[in-house]
Amino acid sequence: MDIETIRMIVTGATIVIGTMLPALAIGRIGSTAAEAIGRNPEAAAKVQTAMILAIAFAEALAIYALVIALIVKFA
Repeated sequence: MDIETIRMIVTGATIVIGTMLPALAIGRIGSTAAEAIGRNPEAAAKVQTAMILAIAFAEALAIYALVIALIVKFA
């Protein structure tokens, strides 16, 4: 294999892994937050704030993976 083929494979793998894992984390965060709000509706504001913050951090990981994939592709 030449270097361009390896770059394309690494770029694809980085994007797949870098979006799959944060997506699973966001799903789990949302599911757990919905369950927590269902059990204790009075704490919905606190749970929602923590949920949005956690989702933002998980989404940041996906953005970092995209940046790494772009660096690998164009470096």
